[in-house]
Amino acid sequence: MNSPDTDWHARALALRIDGRAVIDGERRDALAGETFACHSPIDGRRLAAVARCREADVDRAVASARAAFDDGRWARKAPAERKKILQRFGEKILAAREELALLETLDMGKPIRYSLAVDVPSTARTITWYAEAIDKVYDEIAPTGRHALALITREPMGVIGAIVPWNYPMIMAAWKLGPALATGNSVVIKPSEKSPLTALRLAELALDAGLPPGVFNAVPGYGHEAGEALALHMDVDAIGFTGSTRVGRKMLEYAGRSNLKRVFNELGGKSAFIVFPDHQDPALAACTVAASLYFNQGESCNAPSRVLVHESIADDFVAAVRAEMPKYAPADPLDAGSVMGALVDEGQMNTVLGFIASAETEGAVCAAGGRQVRAETGGYYVEPTLFDQVSPQMRIAREEIFGPVLSVLRFSTEAEAVALANASPYGLQASVWSHDINRAHRVARALRAGTVHVNQYDEDDITVPFGGYKQSGNGRDKSLHALDKYTELKTTWLRIDD
Repeated sequence: MNSPDTDWHARALALRIDGRAVIDGERRDALAGETFACHSPIDGRRLAAVARCREADVDRAVASARAAFDDGRWARKAPAERKKILQRFGEKILAAREELALLETLDMGKPIRYSLAVDVPSTARTITWYAEAIDKVYDEIAPTGRHALALITREPMGVIGAIVPWNYPMIMAAWKLGPALATGNSVVIKPSEKSPLTALRLAELALDAGLPPGVFNAVPGYGHEAGEALALHMDVDAIGFTGSTRVGRKMLEYAGRSNLKRVFNELGGKSAFIVFPDHQDPALAACTVAASLYFNQGESCNAPSRVLVHESIADDFVAAVRAEMPKYAPADPLDAGSVMGALVDEGQMNTVLGFIASAETEGAVCAAGGRQVRAETGGYYVEPTLFDQVSPQMRIAREEIFGPVLSVLRFSTEAEAVALANASPYGLQASVWSHDINRAHRVARALRAGTVHVNQYDEDDITVPFGGYKQSGNGRDKSLHALDKYTELKTTWLRIDD
């Protein structure tokens, strides 16, 4: 395990980063020889030149994945063999934990303590959990008459395109890779151009673990170049996408323009966190929402950015949240004690500051925070921010911010709270805080969200599905339900003669 005395700055200076793509089992430059510079949001340092893959590179990666699928070097392996290789993949991830954590922190700005304690272990657990599932998921026999035998079997789709975001690069990649590889598919992953480094390293570790060449390819590049080419490709059978709702719409459009490939979108959120006056410990609710919202700098699709608080306790609740906020002061992500790091890049920082400015213009009360800090470092840091007296019409109450900005809206009745919570185009997660068991169940049932937490937030495990209602996406990541996204159901009907 990591020592708290580790000099992460020295480790960063010694790190040698390979930004080339991984195609057909080898590191490769982009065919055109182009690269783009990868900079750290911590202080603006240049990390690496990364291959700028375009359509020709995607074609090469997809051809490699298709050849690997068609000749059965992975898909036709016995489930127990695939299981062992994926288990070794998980072990390789844990063995490289410090390198992977450092890459993740340098690339997207999250504190090293969380890259080590959350991102790397969660990535490894996802891969090994799906490895364990491979030989424990059975097919079916339909209840037909005595003259027939109808077998219902799951088969791998073929070539899966995985397009993953920059906020949890490793974890989001694993959520696609785990079920897709476990079921026998080949994968081409396009990581975000804002955080491509760990996906490239994961592809190498998979090869080291024994995954055959061509089964897992990684093509870094820009979304409108490599990502679009992958989504439009006629030889890609499905796309697993995590990102913005705006780009998710494009994924569906690209499927319609190409081969009607399956598209599974995990998109944005504007999660509601509802606190009723009958909850016996509103201070715990305040502590929980601060920890959940400010974790990962607020760059989480499930961040509880809308806090709906009963008017009778709202003033005390706001004061309790404000008292928690000094804990989340932005600091150097390479300091093992830091709990809030940098936003992913200057563009995202300016977007967050724009939301803060609009809230002030529209009449919300900034109870704490609201400023850029640590500008002298060359990095992109924003204070944890708390707005009170927010109305449902304001931008910060309607739009996904993806930053450390929390909004408090007040309600007077249960019906009003439910209506406010559901008055969103998103439906990813929600939380209900009440010690009235009837109210907790009643409100949880009424909320249109993929996950409803009761008297907690963000407790999680690979065993439960993740996804949302409405414009938060379709399909589910995690759990056994994710296997449905990467398999086809086949019925084989046999006639049995007497």
